[in-house]
Amino acid sequence: MRKTFKFKLYCSKKTKILNQQINISASIWNHCISLHKQYYKLFGESLNLYKLQKHITKLKKQDKYNFWKNVPSQAIQDITERIDKSYKLFFRNLEHKIKTSPPKFCSYRKYKSFTLKQSGYTVLDNNRIKIGKQIFKYSKSRNIDGDIKTLTIKRNRLGEFYICFSVKIEDTPNERIMTGKNAGIDFGLKTFLTFNDGSRIESPLFYLQYHNELKKLNKQLSKKLKGSNNWKKTCDRLFRKYQNIINKRRDHQFKLSKYLTEKYDHIFIEDLNIKAMQQMWGKKISDLSFSSFISILEYQSSKNKSIVHKINKWFPSSKTCHLCGTINENLTLKDRIWKCDCGIEHDRDVNAAINILREGASSLGLDNVIPEF
Repeated sequence: MRKTFKFKLYCSKKTKILNQQINISASIWNHCISLHKQYYKLFGESLNLYKLQKHITKLKKQDKYNFWKNVPSQAIQDITERIDKSYKLFFRNLEHKIKTSPPKFCSYRKYKSFTLKQSGYTVLDNNRIKIGKQIFKYSKSRNIDGDIKTLTIKRNRLGEFYICFSVKIEDTPNERIMTGKNAGIDFGLKTFLTFNDGSRIESPLFYLQYHNELKKLNKQLSKKLKGSNNWKKTCDRLFRKYQNIINKRRDHQFKLSKYLTEKYDHIFIEDLNIKAMQQMWGKKISDLSFSSFISILEYQSSKNKSIVHKINKWFPSSKTCHLCGTINENLTLKDRIWKCDCGIEHDRDVNAAINILREGASSLGLDNVIPEF
């Protein structure tokens, strides 16, 4: 099992070296992309990874590319490997007629990181790390467990630096104490989560909370001369605000998913078509961020030894009466409450959550999770 620990580096004059190394990495990336394009034009096939790495080694000895030596060799190796994987994926998808873009050129401003594998860094005591010949101090919020496999140095748009340790952790045996509780969950636009027992969890909608502030900053940005110092300062302020929204949303989702995976043994959810939902409802779906919540929920479930099951997205959970099984084909999105021919009145979301639980439980043979009515 892999896990990533992310820490912020303290700001100092030494971080200029890391900034320079990331810029050089961007230069190497763009040069490799250019070589791939030229090679394909000449020979009609992708450039071999071994040939590319051998060519880069020769270029480093020339005066024109001598500055590439400031970047550790393992970081350069990682760049070439990432480009090679991207091109292989592109050509494989091309054969299967799947739309995928090939690797693209990247500006210095947008290039964010470089990665070291087994060498080029040393973790020291007192929250310090040696990268190359320089020692940096970082904000250590927790201990690093497991064997460190890679170290990634990241830079954001504000010029702040983070170090990410990718760690291999041994899988521990299942020590979970079973609660005997299972849940069917329906995702919604008005209510974030609706459970089969009728309980609901609203979404804080962080983007909506900060909408007026973002609107004000965007208005200020539109009045600045693009590329000027004031324009860059306003861009940074806008980025900070968006980053604040992302951090708050992730914090809320991690806490919520931790609570759910500790409370329930089995969690049944719909396999949503997020892209189609974004086309229909746009920013609302992005603010609710269903896809990131599902990813976090699955991560927390593996950590807390609960299980997340996905139900087929074509299963008519909202239209089916959970008592008699009748499917209401005339149900529309506006109908929040509907009455079945058997006489029972349904809350659309609660009914869907019950059907999701029932469908998931029956597929697993967990008959004891079906609620009684």
